[in-house]
Amino acid sequence: QVQVTESGGGSVPAGGSLTLSCAISGRTFNSYAAGWFRQAPGKEREFVAAVAWNAGTTYYTNSVKDRFTISRDNAKNTVYLQMNSLKPEDTALYYCAVVAEVAGVYRSVGYYNKPGTYDYWGQGTQVTVSS
Repeated sequence: QVQVTESGGGSVPAGGSLTLSCAISGRTFNSYAAGWFRQAPGKEREFVAAVAWNAGTTYYTNSVKDRFTISRDNAKNTVYLQMNSLKPEDTALYYCAVVAEVAGVYRSVGYYNKPGTYDYWGQGTQVTVSS
């Protein structure tokens, strides 16, 4: 079994910063990709960012580019989402998701930005940005 646990959410004023963490435990992967998704009340879950098996390949939705940074620490089996210049529209429940990958196989953003790609999900961490 794989456990995915998010942390780091909270309430901040607009313009503030937060760093979310996603700890992956249980069965280990040789390679994996991780994505961050978010869901605001009354809205569908949307893609935020993803990092592929090789940490240098990252993808972002347009609304967070230049403000959010996804990274990973393979030694700690942890994925991070650094969020700067937060806006009220960033308010949502943020989910981390993980899928096993084959090292050396490169995929497009169209693979990583779909919730159905991922096999393991956390329970989410709330981010609230006040105006």
